[in-house]
Amino acid sequence: MSEFLLYPAIDLRNGQAVRLFKGDYDQMTVYDSDPASVAVRFKEAGAKFLHVVDLDGAKEGSQQNRPVIEAIVKATRLPVQVGGGIRNGETLEALFSLGVARAILGTAAVNEPEFVRAALKEYGEKIAIGIDAKDGMVAVNGWLETSAITAIDLGRELKGAGATRVIFTDISRDGTLTGPNIPAIVEMAEKTGLGVIASGGIKETNDLLELAKFRGKGVIGSIIGKAIYNGNIELRDAIREVYAALGTSNAIQDGNEALGLPPQETQGSAASVSTEGRA
Repeated sequence: MSEFLLYPAIDLRNGQAVRLFKGDYDQMTVYDSDPASVAVRFKEAGAKFLHVVDLDGAKEGSQQNRPVIEAIVKATRLPVQVGGGIRNGETLEALFSLGVARAILGTAAVNEPEFVRAALKEYGEKIAIGIDAKDGMVAVNGWLETSAITAIDLGRELKGAGATRVIFTDISRDGTLTGPNIPAIVEMAEKTGLGVIASGGIKETNDLLELAKFRGKGVIGSIIGKAIYNGNIELRDAIREVYAALGTSNAIQDGNEALGLPPQETQGSAASVSTEGRA
């Protein structure tokens, strides 16, 4: 995998776009009551792939925000990867029928390994693994519980089962704007052989540029959340700067080919994303 993609994030709870602090449901900020409109603004800013998490689904074990996910897919017509509450084949089929491009399996990778193996065999590149780590150990059930398996060991196991990508979140950095845990991210890529999409701690565009330097080691993208909503990162400018540094104006190309999707047209103009006055 040679791509390095930026994934603006929309976390859903009770049908709203929110952010948590270190995965704590009691430390939640509501940013917008209309997540689909947020997604459209991300598209207008130049986003080529969106990252959506159903936090209610992750916590409860079954998806709770499917109508909102469908609205995001229809409003943007962008590739969307979705995680949270995907624990069985029926949920996978329902998401893909909505037009979701990629499903993220997290808790199921620990608690339902046979389901995950079957999903990887059937859907291939349309499945990504979500590994969320606390002190190197895998957290499950909406980050409310810590398992007995290390993040590296789970990554290796799933690589052997056919996984190619992992969304790796350092929970201690999530929503903190303290910068990504680059050593842990690179270690995950090097020790598992998986393409790693980094998540957690992004504060500024320079963090993205630093992560992109490790593309050759298997770091294939980054999720951007709170830094956009708080205004630390102007998404339009970050997309242009990072993709310019990579020498491409359409870095989604590789990702689209992997998913069997047609190449997307480059945005002719991009509007800034603003969440001012939305709390």
